[in-house]
Amino acid sequence: MSADLWLVVGLGNPGPSYAKNRHNAGFMVLDVLAARAGGRFKSHRARADVLEGRLAGARAVLAKPRSFMNESGGPVKALRDFYKVPVERLVVVHDELDIPFGAVRLKQGGGDNGHNGLRSITKSLATREYPRVRFGVGRPPGRMDAAAFVLKDFSAAERKDLEFEVDRAADAVEALIADGLAAAQNVFHAS
Repeated sequence: MSADLWLVVGLGNPGPSYAKNRHNAGFMVLDVLAARAGGRFKSHRARADVLEGRLAGARAVLAKPRSFMNESGGPVKALRDFYKVPVERLVVVHDELDIPFGAVRLKQGGGDNGHNGLRSITKSLATREYPRVRFGVGRPPGRMDAAAFVLKDFSAAERKDLEFEVDRAADAVEALIADGLAAAQNVFHAS
């Protein structure tokens, strides 16, 4: 297995009032990965909570920025610089409105699609060419504002499957690290 380091960043908002929001899907996935790695998050000077361990046989740093979503770029750039991780080994896990609830999609680069966390990271890194694991949260009902929708908790119906779907997203992160983007896409885009 590769001795090269991966940096896996989950996006969300800090604090208990946001913990179960759709926008915090990235944090939820990172918590599952942390349990798999058998470690606990510790405070890092880059304004993030980090865990250094192994994922899919590779050395990895898991990180949850302590900034609000819209300001994720600063901590992500500071972590990338601190750990000297090339952009192709920086995986960002985030919620995605344009994917049905629970669906997992992986991609390399692309636009931010109105996601302020991605916009902030892309601006701070001066590139959008980092791998992403996108967790579907679906579209808001009726005319509900998308920003209001992602700051609401998952619905009761969604919560029944949430643990399973978050676990699958964690599997996707590990597949990306172990097998590469194309192989992981073949597995997770088929379902």
